Amino acid sequence: MKIREANIDDIKEIQFVRNAVKENTLSNPNLVTDEDCRIFLTERGKGWVCEKDNQIVGFSIVDIQDNNIWALFVHPDFDKKGIGKQLHDIMLDWYFSQTKETVWLGTAPNTRAETFYRKAGWKEIGTHGNGEIKFEMAYNDWVNKRGLLI
Repeated sequence: MKIREANIDDIKEIQFVRNAVKENTLSNPNLVTDEDCRIFLTERGKGWVCEKDNQIVGFSIVDIQDNNIWALFVHPDFDKKGIGKQLHDIMLDWYFSQTKETVWLGTAPNTRAETFYRKAGWKEIGTHGNGEIKFEMAYNDWVNKRGLLI
């Protein structure tokens, strides 16, 4: 498996992975358009994909403008292989190399994603949207966790 920066040619496969997940599903797949993906990849932030046999099996996208994790998803056929953690870590390393601003995300309660973010050191700070848990990661917490100087 290989992780690389995402580009606009990846959007079709990114959308496939996003719509294949079993948790944190979109109530309407049309809510996240290809144009939304393009904007977040090229104007608002940056993304990464994980490929296996030239097929995208996971992706992450961070929004540097709103200091938000816009997406982190792994195709269900590739769960529990460390892909999410690798995508998460490269995304946060890049984010904190760009800014020291605290980053946030929202995820549904009682999901594997909630457990994943808690294990990764995210701090619950309240709720967001339609009952999602809102988490934050501060620069110092990330640097201390990673043992890095970014």
